Amino acid sequence: MYNARNLVLVVAALAAVLVVAMAGELVEHLDAQEVMVIQSLSGKLTVYDTPGYHPQWFGKVTKYPRRSSYEFQAPIRFNDGAQAKMHGSIQFEIPTDAPTLITLHSKFGSAQTLQGQLVERVIDKAIYMSGPLMSSKESYAEKRNALITYVEDQITHGVYQTRQHDVKTTDPITGVEKTITAVEIVADDKGMPRRQEDPILTPFGIKTFNFTISELNYDATVEAQIRGQQQITMDVQTAIATAKKAEQQAITVAKEGEAAAAKAKWEQEVIKAKAVVEAQQALEVAQLDTKKAEQEKMAKILRAEGESEYKRKIIVADGALEQKLAAYKEVQAAWAQAFAEYKGPALVPAVVMAPREGAAAGGTGAQALIDMLSAKTARDLALDLSIPSGNAAK
Repeated sequence: MYNARNLVLVVAALAAVLVVAMAGELVEHLDAQEVMVIQSLSGKLTVYDTPGYHPQWFGKVTKYPRRSSYEFQAPIRFNDGAQAKMHGSIQFEIPTDAPTLITLHSKFGSAQTLQGQLVERVIDKAIYMSGPLMSSKESYAEKRNALITYVEDQITHGVYQTRQHDVKTTDPITGVEKTITAVEIVADDKGMPRRQEDPILTPFGIKTFNFTISELNYDATVEAQIRGQQQITMDVQTAIATAKKAEQQAITVAKEGEAAAAKAKWEQEVIKAKAVVEAQQALEVAQLDTKKAEQEKMAKILRAEGESEYKRKIIVADGALEQKLAAYKEVQAAWAQAFAEYKGPALVPAVVMAPREGAAAGGTGAQALIDMLSAKTARDLALDLSIPSGNAAK
């Protein structure tokens, strides 16, 4: 009884050890950043893409990163014969659907083989086919972005169909003319690049992105030539910039001179215009003054004519009474002054006889003479000195 119990314990212990030892062959854990293919003992392939534990049952487990980053170094040759080594990186994703992943796994069997035999070769070929599309100098600066585009496009969609043609060019350093073999992309009727082959990565569901060139290591001779060309280009650009600056300064000076001349001319025109305005104003003032004088003259004439006509009508209306009275007054004054200044013999008798009875008494003889002369003057002037009676007045 005791031996049987011990045997059971031993067997149980061995079974536990065996289970622990074989646990790794029974289940497999999958991370979220991975997909897994398990090949069973019968050869069946099963894909798992959800994180957690999955049954293995002694099958073969192969894991693939969902996303990988590949850093590459690849040779490149340009159309001027210069060579360089391109350093860069690219990221790629593998498919997660079972049929495509099984196709990929059946072809390559592991992530390392997939990268080395597929991704790396596609990238190297795309780089190789992009180099002849430009010169080493162009790849150094002005066409660096175009180089990235060419490589990335051929990785994704397949390498270009190209054709070669000879181009004569002058070495910017030596000045020697030389012939280079240029390569251009063959385009279809719509202007799109023709391809030598279909995309290689597409059938395996692989997508690439974030292709970058970190460095281009040129041969020492090429590096020196490129730097020399850059220096020459910089010197030429500096000279051009200096010439343009001088030209611009000359233009600026000329423009400033033109502006000054225009300003002076404008100032003279302003002065001239001001003088014209002042002269015009003076002329208008003179014309107004003349017109005013003419109007005043006309007013005086009209007033004089009015007064003359008024006086004429007065004279006609009253028989020139005012003028006659004035003349009469002057005659009386003249008689009075003449009598006062007379020194000769008496103009009237010294003795005057008294009037007869019934006759009106008169004044002195002198008074009678004056009355007689006054009456004569009044008659000559046709002046009526009598005072109308009350009835006559009526």
